[in-house]
Amino acid sequence: MIPAMPATATTARQASVTALRFGRVATTGVVAALILFAGVWGSWGTAQHVMLAKGHEQGTVRVTACAGGTCSGPFAPTSAGARARAHVELARSVAVRKGRTYDVVLKPGTADAVRSGPAGILYAWVPLGGALLLASVVVAGGMRLTRVAWVLAGCGVALLTAAFVAVGAGS
Repeated sequence: MIPAMPATATTARQASVTALRFGRVATTGVVAALILFAGVWGSWGTAQHVMLAKGHEQGTVRVTACAGGTCSGPFAPTSAGARARAHVELARSVAVRKGRTYDVVLKPGTADAVRSGPAGILYAWVPLGGALLLASVVVAGGMRLTRVAWVLAGCGVALLTAAFVAVGAGS
């Protein structure tokens, strides 16, 4: 240290470095939390019908036609209080094929069906899997918490892989 330089300059520099580090960690923590919240929000729209199916119409759909982003077919009820329908729509994914029968749950008050069972639950949470992967990059880069980032990435990969296997096996 230079004798003419006061000791407070070093402490002020340390304080500013600490404040910048805290700001970086806090900002990236908020961004990671928002990414995870968006993943849950994106998944919950479908997952709520599949996971909380009590009171919903449950049954099977035999896919007879696919056009654009939807497939359709007749609905055969399997739960009490459900009624047969000549036409319900199921979102088209890679694993939905014409001529196959799928277990579904109908969204209340609509003719929109979502896949049920383990494949439907895992498929509904795919947006969360992507959010976990994205948040892991933010946590590793911005917060420098590599172990936490690896856990987030591992959970995201496990969820996406399980959904891929379950949906592929169920088709």
